[in-house]
Amino acid sequence: MRVLQPDGWARPRGFSHGVAFSGPGQWLVLAGQTGTNDQGEYESDDLAAQVGAALRRVMRLLADAGAGPEHIVRLTWYLTSRAEYEAAGAGIGAAWKETLGRHFPPSTLLYIDGLVDPRAKVELEVTAFVPAR
Repeated sequence: MRVLQPDGWARPRGFSHGVAFSGPGQWLVLAGQTGTNDQGEYESDDLAAQVGAALRRVMRLLADAGAGPEHIVRLTWYLTSRAEYEAAGAGIGAAWKETLGRHFPPSTLLYIDGLVDPRAKVELEVTAFVPAR
């Protein structure tokens, strides 16, 4: 996989503009993951805690397919509050480092009025590609 960074463009922080890849492999398309535990319950109303839980769910799904964070080629964030997101920066950064490390896939972040479960503050949608070995 090659990160797309045109000459002269400012380096993005926390994501990449795009990635290019070719060859045989396996696509992984994950449903949106919210900040619940394994039993589908919310343990916290804190946005950073929910982001951490959602990222851990993403990592569990990827691992189940033999993939890791380095295989994520698209990440879409759905958040219910700009103010909470801005206030939770340090906690979200720590959760990111714990789960995705230094991998910054192309990402889109959207603020929305709400999610299906009113307790949910974040939903993460992921597409990944695992090259054939």
